[in-house]
Amino acid sequence: MPVEWQPVRQSRTHELVLQSIEDRVFAGELRAGDRLPPERELAPVLGVSRSALREALRVLETIGVLVAQPGRGPDSGARIVRNPDDALGRLLRLHFALGSYSLHDVLEARVVLERSSFEAAAAHACDEDLDEAERLLLGMAEPDVTAAGFNDLDTRFHVLIARSSGNALTSTLTSAVRESVRPLILRALEEATDWPATARALNSQHTRLLRLVREGRGGAAADLVEEHIRGLHGTLVDENAGT
Repeated sequence: MPVEWQPVRQSRTHELVLQSIEDRVFAGELRAGDRLPPERELAPVLGVSRSALREALRVLETIGVLVAQPGRGPDSGARIVRNPDDALGRLLRLHFALGSYSLHDVLEARVVLERSSFEAAAAHACDEDLDEAERLLLGMAEPDVTAAGFNDLDTRFHVLIARSSGNALTSTLTSAVRESVRPLILRALEEATDWPATARALNSQHTRLLRLVREGRGGAAADLVEEHIRGLHGTLVDENAGT
């Protein structure tokens, strides 16, 4: 029986560079904090052009595993980092804008993630995190807080609770999902007929949520955060369904 040949996959040069760096990360040869050799040294070692190397480094910087510091000196060059929150949020926001995920999908993901994080936070959160959450609520309660300022503090509050749950991945995913709909939530807040009343109502729920977490009432906190998310976020789904 004759052998059936299949086309081989052709990779662009920068993809081969990415694969080489990924292999070293997986093998434990590169860790967070390590610096890559200068471009003028690394490119010839890999057998690629400096432009192909730069393209690969830009991809790694975009996905949050590398930071490039231009210039000369001990702090210059490319360094391996662990910074998934911003990168994942940016990626998810773009895919949401492109229609990869519906607003309803994002709503349901938020509900699942935040029910879990608030329930776990009630069992694991430390006083330091909860005190920081209290300060965020005080900022949201300021009479002159703008919708944009409120939205920023609101995001930080939910991400902080997720972080205090003790699960770093839940924190990253919560941050990314919340970040993906930040523009829509901000628009809804800015279009509120009575902004001060809207801010007070939202912050009243935040205050109750924090109290339930402090009291260790995880189930009640999970139920309330679902109600909280489905309130404003559910309104966004209804509005977009009609457009």
